[in-house]
Amino acid sequence: MLYTLRKLAFGAIMPLAVLAALPASAEIREHQIKFAAANNKGHPQVTGMEKFAELIKEKSSGKIEVKLFPGGVLGGDVQTVSALQGGVIEMTVLNAGILASNVKQFGAVDLPFLFNSGEEADKVMDGSFGTGLMELLPDTGLIGLGYWELGFRNVTNNRHQITKLEDINGLKIRTIQSPIPIELFNSLGANAVPLPYTELYTALETGTVDGQENPAANILNAKFYEVQKYMTVTRHQYNPQIVLISKKTWDGLNDEEKAVFQSAATEARDYQRKISRELDAKALEDIKATGMEVGELSAEETQRLRDAVKPLIDKFSAEIGQETVSALFNELETIRGK
Repeated sequence: MLYTLRKLAFGAIMPLAVLAALPASAEIREHQIKFAAANNKGHPQVTGMEKFAELIKEKSSGKIEVKLFPGGVLGGDVQTVSALQGGVIEMTVLNAGILASNVKQFGAVDLPFLFNSGEEADKVMDGSFGTGLMELLPDTGLIGLGYWELGFRNVTNNRHQITKLEDINGLKIRTIQSPIPIELFNSLGANAVPLPYTELYTALETGTVDGQENPAANILNAKFYEVQKYMTVTRHQYNPQIVLISKKTWDGLNDEEKAVFQSAATEARDYQRKISRELDAKALEDIKATGMEVGELSAEETQRLRDAVKPLIDKFSAEIGQETVSALFNELETIRGK
């Protein structure tokens, strides 16, 4: 499957070794790039964007300027992807699973309880599986430059602490606008409400939804502790994020400029992941300090959640493509030495 994916879009994304070997005499021209994202300044996602902009400026000798638009000011994730396809916005970074509506195989990274650690996810997403997914994007008007991370998602709500599976029953939980998270929470007994991230704080504040699920850094950065009483560390899903550039923009770059963008995205990736993981543990302590009640599920209850979502994995494996899902699990087994 992965060979097929690469074959479908061969040449759409140049290997780094090829880019590095390009002649230094190629001309870098002046460009202004709009880079949009949903999270607010101070979030690891935006810290990665800032690092990327800094690297682009340095590598292009100031000729390429990346202007950052965090906080969803240019729209939610789905809207921003459409803007990239139309060439209205040049770049974004978002949860890779959201692209399942553009390329169904991306749904594989949204499967629950998939990764045991961020480092394990790095090996999968930076390896042949993640590369194969990116090579399916050019036909949709998008180019992937690499994967950053959002981290492991946890549940908050305003009604009661979740200590067992039954406590999720009946809660109105906001999810991202992607099929697997929606069905995941419905299968656990909640009423999933898909909403753009930019609308979430207000939805929590007004009681439109009882709760939501996001990594600790998001919960802290968006100040959800102001409108939520309880947090449960479930780590039910890990979100690799993908850095995207409009294919219209990419096709207008020369080889030297493409090399600058790819190199900056890769360097910023390593920096962003490091910052994200450092802040995740700290964010949990900071959330506790706000007075929010933070609990963890027992190993037995976590297993009950895993068992409850197994039918979902089977269902979506068929929709995503069994070949894709098998390739993912085979890669995980290889990494784990099984």
